[in-house]
Amino acid sequence: MRLAGRLRALLRSERGFTLIESLVSMTILMTVMGGLTALMVSGTNAEVDMNRRFQAQTEARLGLDRIRRDVHCSSTVSPAGANGAITLTMSSTCPTSGGGTSVTWCTVANVTGPQPRYGLWRYLGGACSGTGLRVADRLTTQNAFSYSAPTAGSFELKKLSVTFAVNLTPTKVERVYSLTDDLVLRNSVRA
Repeated sequence: MRLAGRLRALLRSERGFTLIESLVSMTILMTVMGGLTALMVSGTNAEVDMNRRFQAQTEARLGLDRIRRDVHCSSTVSPAGANGAITLTMSSTCPTSGGGTSVTWCTVANVTGPQPRYGLWRYLGGACSGTGLRVADRLTTQNAFSYSAPTAGSFELKKLSVTFAVNLTPTKVERVYSLTDDLVLRNSVRA
């Protein structure tokens, strides 16, 4: 009976936890909650970074698509060589010309310094000035265009090489997303 009496006394007792027991349980709880919070913040940051990279890559793909339409309507490109700006001459009846006869594509510096960043701009007319449309951002190279005339007697159409390298974190070279294409000027004269 003595054991039953002790059990009843313990059950009737209104004793709480000691200070040490409370501190230990709170420390364990805070450690677990801190780990879960760090995991959630890391996941959220990764999602935000992925969305930003996807946005920049999509802008570059859409920019390549837009320049492809302009180049396919064009008959000439100037200047030759690797450049940050090209002017395409096209017919005013071309759907992408906006009624003009030339369109200029430029890479314009947005951020300067050790890791420069460039935007891809489209201007109606023969210069990179006036009212333009920013088509893409976060390009890592300024000379995105390269044109070389075909050799005489090759019967080739003119081609423009385009390379858009996109990177949100230029210090991490492994994250470069590169779009490269050779675009044919369908309205050009064969060499």
